Amino acid sequence: MSTKKLLFLFCSIPTFAFTQSLNDTTKISEVIIQENRFQIPFNQHSRNIQVLTQKDLKKLPSSSINEVLRYVSGVDIRQRGPFGTQADIGIDGGSFDQTLVLINGVKLSDPQTGHHMLNIPIPLEAIERIEILRGPASRMYGINALTGAVNIVTKQVEHNSVFTHLYAGSSFDKVEETDKDGIYYGTGIQVGGTFYNKSNQHQLYASKEHSNGQRYNTGSDNERIYYQNNLVINSDNRIQMMAGYMNNKFGANGYYAAPGDINSEELVETFLSSISSQHQLNDHWYLNPRINYRYNDDDYRYFKDDLSKGRSHHYTHSLSGELNAYRQFKYGDLGLGVESRHEKINSSNIGDHSRNNLGFFTEFRSTYFRKFIFNLGAYINYNSDYDWQVFPGLDISYLINDNWKISASSGTSQRIPTFTDLYLNQRPGNIGNPDLKSENAWQNEIGTSYTKGNLSIRAGYFYRDIDNFIDWMRESTDVPYQANNLGNNKTHGIFSNLLYNYQIAESKSLNFNFSYSYLKPSIVNNYKNSIIKYGIESLKHQAIGTISFHTGNWNFITANRWLQRTTNNSYFVSDARIAFQKSKYTIYADVQNIFDAQYIEVGAVPMPSRWATLGFKYNIKL
Repeated sequence: MSTKKLLFLFCSIPTFAFTQSLNDTTKISEVIIQENRFQIPFNQHSRNIQVLTQKDLKKLPSSSINEVLRYVSGVDIRQRGPFGTQADIGIDGGSFDQTLVLINGVKLSDPQTGHHMLNIPIPLEAIERIEILRGPASRMYGINALTGAVNIVTKQVEHNSVFTHLYAGSSFDKVEETDKDGIYYGTGIQVGGTFYNKSNQHQLYASKEHSNGQRYNTGSDNERIYYQNNLVINSDNRIQMMAGYMNNKFGANGYYAAPGDINSEELVETFLSSISSQHQLNDHWYLNPRINYRYNDDDYRYFKDDLSKGRSHHYTHSLSGELNAYRQFKYGDLGLGVESRHEKINSSNIGDHSRNNLGFFTEFRSTYFRKFIFNLGAYINYNSDYDWQVFPGLDISYLINDNWKISASSGTSQRIPTFTDLYLNQRPGNIGNPDLKSENAWQNEIGTSYTKGNLSIRAGYFYRDIDNFIDWMRESTDVPYQANNLGNNKTHGIFSNLLYNYQIAESKSLNFNFSYSYLKPSIVNNYKNSIIKYGIESLKHQAIGTISFHTGNWNFITANRWLQRTTNNSYFVSDARIAFQKSKYTIYADVQNIFDAQYIEVGAVPMPSRWATLGFKYNIKL
């Protein structure tokens, strides 16, 4: 990378505190982290948690959840196309199967594959904040949160409103097909509304996006709809319901099996729903039951014009119930929980399978000693394939003074193999292994943070050991790859963040942030003479820098990323947005990949060249 770009990156130190956000109206210390049992003020949390607030989401040069997460330190978003067509997420070197995504605490995991984790039917406008937890999260959320978790928290309705968002963008590159004219482009529309009164609140959003891609056979069409309500029975009891649907169709040239898949296509439908309630039984006991269901239909067509061969069609169902409770004591809070989950798949090349999972949560959190805060707990899990296992954890922090805090954590977590890992029959390419063991991780972390006025600094170190690490391998080129427990995946990591918010005048401010993460992963391989399909492809260096300037009705932000993978593949990407905002509307212009970097995030899919977008948002309170 050139010296010019390095200077540009380090001078562009971001607008947001992804570890601490200092907005005009919302201090991050006032944000309540929404776990399934406890609700903890951000500044009292002992874990490495980052928060994207609603104000942050509005400033970023992005139109999808996939795109905003790529600016978060430690998060590795590997996209296969523009407009959030398809992407994988990893945290601190973890794979897409080792990271859990949730909406209001509801798990989005799919038993077929983690490739569907980001099939999220929610527009950015419906989101209150995004909480990113780095490190094992089984004690909070259960299985499959091996290296971290992302919890998307939706808005609470406070008034009647109508919302519209229109946007269109292009790389201005000519299409590759010889029999067509024009340029590559994408368009989108989002509409929504909210209804409020004291006894019930409702919100409904719908969106449609279309793109002809950014190279041959990478076009996409997707539709989303999301509904949520809150019914207030009385001051001690309320009921919440949510439901979402997403239909995504896209050309999959180079997505999974390059170069032969040049004419492949994938169609994915996802439906999710949840009903939950909150009850205050007395001055000390709180009870929160929940039932949720998720359905996914994944239809991959290797030859999109000939469905008689090369087609993989999968239907998955996930049904779960939870009961969480906590009680307040003089010396701290006790959290208890139980969950039951049933997963099922009907597939053309995985077969018909099902399994059951039962989990118990117990946690005790105390702030009794004022400067000393701790959280001790465990997740006890029974799976019909893997029997009983226990995953304990401890988080502690000490407030040295009003500015300094040190914290440490030690925790364990588990990932159960997907049905693809276990039963895939895709000869001659890949086959599953029904004898796989679950991946188990243990991570230790220590960190410190300093906050004074508009300055915030955070840094830390962690070590993680994943036992029974799963990868695909074969003994020779004459046999298919098969999933196996390869050995141990050990990772050393450091992370740091610096934020400064400079208030120039009453309506003029300049915000800086810089974050850097370093990972040193290694595999203790039990199969020295085998051919490994993936190995380690995680990030090694990740530097994220942005700068935002606000004056009057104008906002300007530039967000910059320099990433280097363990494969030595490195790239620098710079994005920017300029926006004019009034009380009812916003007009903005984005430019992504300003320097026209040529890079690949995953597979054999080159990412889009320089891409410009114009957008208009209209939001009126009724």
